[in-house]
Amino acid sequence: MNRKVVWLLVLAILINSCSPSKPTEQIQTDSVVPTVTGESSDITGVTKTISVTQTIEKTKVATQTIDPTQTKKPITIEEVIEYEMKGSFNFFWEQVNINLDSVGFGLIRDRYPGSEGISSIASVGFGLTAYLIGIEKGYITYQDVYDRVIDTLDTLLAMNREQGFFYHFVDMATGKRAWNSEVSSIDTSILMMGVLSVGEYFGGEIQTKARHLYDEVNWPWFLDEAKNMFYMAYRPEKGFEGYWDFYAEQLMLYVLAAGSDTHPIDETPYYAFTRHYAKYGPGNPFIHSWFGSIFTYQFSHAWIDFRNYTDKKGVNWFDNSIEASLAQFNFAATMEHKYNTLGPDAWGLSACDGPNGYNGLYGAPPSGYDNKQHFIDDTIPPYGAIGSIIFIPTQAEQAMLYYYSLNELQGPYGFLDSFNLSEDWFASDVIGIDKGITLLMLANYEDNLVYDIMMKNEQILQGLERLQITPND
Repeated sequence: MNRKVVWLLVLAILINSCSPSKPTEQIQTDSVVPTVTGESSDITGVTKTISVTQTIEKTKVATQTIDPTQTKKPITIEEVIEYEMKGSFNFFWEQVNINLDSVGFGLIRDRYPGSEGISSIASVGFGLTAYLIGIEKGYITYQDVYDRVIDTLDTLLAMNREQGFFYHFVDMATGKRAWNSEVSSIDTSILMMGVLSVGEYFGGEIQTKARHLYDEVNWPWFLDEAKNMFYMAYRPEKGFEGYWDFYAEQLMLYVLAAGSDTHPIDETPYYAFTRHYAKYGPGNPFIHSWFGSIFTYQFSHAWIDFRNYTDKKGVNWFDNSIEASLAQFNFAATMEHKYNTLGPDAWGLSACDGPNGYNGLYGAPPSGYDNKQHFIDDTIPPYGAIGSIIFIPTQAEQAMLYYYSLNELQGPYGFLDSFNLSEDWFASDVIGIDKGITLLMLANYEDNLVYDIMMKNEQILQGLERLQITPND
């Protein structure tokens, strides 16, 4: 489909703000042949080179008709940003156990309306930082947040942990392990980011409780010293599982562990995981994740401002995420010939709900060593593009305006988790961590709010220094 045609349609939707109806017209497209190339250096120093070519078959896609009876006022990008930020904040403020007599007070729901009664510990981490954004945006009072946070930290201090690490999913009423879930190194890290953020913001008693939680995490316990790699998970019934042996969202794990005064690690694990360089389209090679899910280039950046920091191997992770975001955008733009959803106004493939349930394999090239590890079925989560707004703002804003034009994608807590126009499917739920990344990144985009808090934190700065991730001259 000609891009100008698409944008005329999108602009018509934005001007008239119409809800899309079912496709009626089909057109023929041309074949496109994108190429992915790359090289990697594993922990042995061996360099591997790959060259992968994908052929896109000629296919038919559908245009959309516009129903002039369903109209509303045009919307600005500032209004869309506020819509998503306020909705996301409301999720964290409302979908929480606020029963003061409950041992699970302050635990935040994993998703809504699904998984009733189940909290994700990572959702709590995002939520604690979300509360600070709520204060600064005027959504809630300082005192209301203070009271909730201090009691939430008491809940966390009383919960069952393994060497300071938390179970991934817990019962919101009891705080106990749910679904036989794993003790998670990355979800504990996300929680600790939230914990340290409220400690830094409030100081005093809250900071004391926050430091207690952080100081109790025995980071070396989760480390395979023979491989110099962190495990992903621990289950009492099975032991440790999986390795952080490839680039992903775990940068925060190394910074937190290195910054500890009580249970520190050195820089070795940080430099031990495989850094595989590859590219897609016209951009530069970058260090990519296994499935190519865009959240892997975002989560650590929600709290840690890597913009002016470079490690001893010359890597600037902020620049790396710019290249990853551009690759995702270019891939989606190329794929508009094949899919009904993907395009320059709908991009950012990442783990999310899909027509057949939650799928953690959603991603875009480059992926793995062979470019065959990612999965695509035309499902897009809005958080994918929004979470990259600090990396490529123009493209992210473009996507946000388009998403807002889809009435079916709007819910009580901002954008729903995902959608797939090929299947005429829109998610019914919002997911806590996905709401979290949009809220925190939008806050950083507006005025560096989270960065200004976290980049004053002693443990974060100490962790960066110990990893030899140093400020640029």
